[in-house]
Amino acid sequence: MSPRENHRERLLRGALACLREKGYAHTTARDIAAASESNLGSIGYHFGSKEALMNEAIRQGSAEWIEQLGRIAFSDHGATPIEHLQAAWRGLADTFDEHRPLILAFMEALVQAQRSEELRNQLGDLYEAGRAAVGRILERAVREAELADEHARACASFLIAVCDGLLVQWFVDPERAPTGEELIAGLKAVLPVAFAR
Repeated sequence: MSPRENHRERLLRGALACLREKGYAHTTARDIAAASESNLGSIGYHFGSKEALMNEAIRQGSAEWIEQLGRIAFSDHGATPIEHLQAAWRGLADTFDEHRPLILAFMEALVQAQRSEELRNQLGDLYEAGRAAVGRILERAVREAELADEHARACASFLIAVCDGLLVQWFVDPERAPTGEELIAGLKAVLPVAFAR
């Protein structure tokens, strides 16, 4: 790794630490510089702005969580696609507390994005990267069947929407939020009815 890459990684680690400790809205550029043992100017040099660095830190943290969920989903190599999905949703619930500060930082960023087109675009890119990552996991889950790119993207968007909804419910009322098993049971009940016509 080159010194420049090393410095960039240090800034990302510092930003992630600040997001977890202070949240999106309360993290300053000085906080990140101190956490990464860097100077303020290095943030602009490597990322252009504090916001761009924070969004990249959220993207990196989210990508690591998606990879973790992929490992959980495929821990049973003989499972069916629906069993992989159920394992992923169960894993989402099991790892929620671990990633709670990152999720909260992302939600804070969503609110800030209503006043910043640049931030909206960056978060839109983050969602697009998430769709691609989830799409790759889906393609692996249904490896026996051919899944067209547009279908993988649509399915990934649906699953991300479900996950986002779950995260909001867990923040509000974790005791009564649905479990992975309840979601699967609900899908099994509603899909045949929805597609019967």
